[in-house]
Amino acid sequence: MKHFSAIALPGAAKRQDEQPLPPMPLLKIAKYVVYDILRSRFVLAYLLFLVVVSMSFFNLESDPAKGMMSLLNIILIVLPLVSIVFATIHLYNAYEFTELLLAQPLRRSDIFLGQYLGLALSLCLAFGLGVGVPVLLYDGSLRGGVLVLCGVLLTLAFVSLAFLSTVLSRDKARGIGIALLLWFLCTILYDGVVLMAMFAFSDYPLEKAVMALTFLNPVDLTRIAMLLQLDAAALMGYTGALFQHFFGSALGMGLSMLAMLAWIVGPLALAVRIFRRKDI
Repeated sequence: MKHFSAIALPGAAKRQDEQPLPPMPLLKIAKYVVYDILRSRFVLAYLLFLVVVSMSFFNLESDPAKGMMSLLNIILIVLPLVSIVFATIHLYNAYEFTELLLAQPLRRSDIFLGQYLGLALSLCLAFGLGVGVPVLLYDGSLRGGVLVLCGVLLTLAFVSLAFLSTVLSRDKARGIGIALLLWFLCTILYDGVVLMAMFAFSDYPLEKAVMALTFLNPVDLTRIAMLLQLDAAALMGYTGALFQHFFGSALGMGLSMLAMLAWIVGPLALAVRIFRRKDI
């Protein structure tokens, strides 16, 4: 990552509070992060994979809703995995770049958020082009827009979790292990635990409790939002009717959006707090 030395600033040996900060350092850092990611070509391969998968599903199904349902199953597994693992690996590989920036008269929060902005923007653009364009071509309705929006929010949430897992451990293997554990917990283990709880307490009314537990998992929030758009909540019986009644209302939609924003801002804010106090 030698090209990052281009943003080195004169007078780095002076104390940070003795000279003014450069204009918009956050955006400059984000620009260089995007440039470095594009050089690796991984995001381009990710974009191509999404295009091929999206076009295949829509061409195999005569009904765009069925194609979107199939695409949703891939998004809920692949998108979080790619987002959290790629962001974690990239941050560890860019450790020397981070050390270079820390030697400059820059705020640590700007360095951290600039890297987040660059990574999140690259992955969101890849998803938006790889899935958004096929969805627009085959089904330019509201449900298509909701699918793209949910995918973007899910990407931002798991990139935030990747930044949190990175600052929790200096060791690369341990950090990647934490990231994979978070992905496994959200995409697979969480649903299993909820189903076991529902089976164990099946004699009690658990519908409202299940709805409350939904807010604790961004993957579940995305799944329910899309099932409601695809009119698949009827397949879930009485629980699906409750989901339709609550999440289909203005209050439910507002709370769902706030919950997704909390999954984005919460882990990122905690990671920034740890990074500002961490001895690099």
